[in-house]
Amino acid sequence: MDLKQVIVVRKDLKMGVGKLAVQVAHASILAYERSKNKNPAWCKTWYQSGQPKVVLKVYSLEEIEEIEEKAQVCQLPVIIVRDAGLTQLEPGTPTCVGIGPAPSNMIDRITGMFNLL
Repeated sequence: MDLKQVIVVRKDLKMGVGKLAVQVAHASILAYERSKNKNPAWCKTWYQSGQPKVVLKVYSLEEIEEIEEKAQVCQLPVIIVRDAGLTQLEPGTPTCVGIGPAPSNMIDRITGMFNLL
């Protein structure tokens, strides 16, 4: 089974490179934890296959929320990362969404139209 994790980042926030990297890391870990509870077999296979990840970009909060909603409808493990507000952003600002690990074909139905970061 082809599994991956996808993180979709909001580029409209103009986060610095370091901030963006940290938000993507948060999304990866949080989505993995959510997936581990939902489907441990997917996580085990994904982990053993090198933890494939793809990072994509969008330009609005609405796109992040739409991705989350579609993933929930498809019963995929998904999480929106909200910033703590300690540096560049206001507390609670949604920065990115993480999906999976889950089957690639299921994730691609939701995120396949977005461009790589």
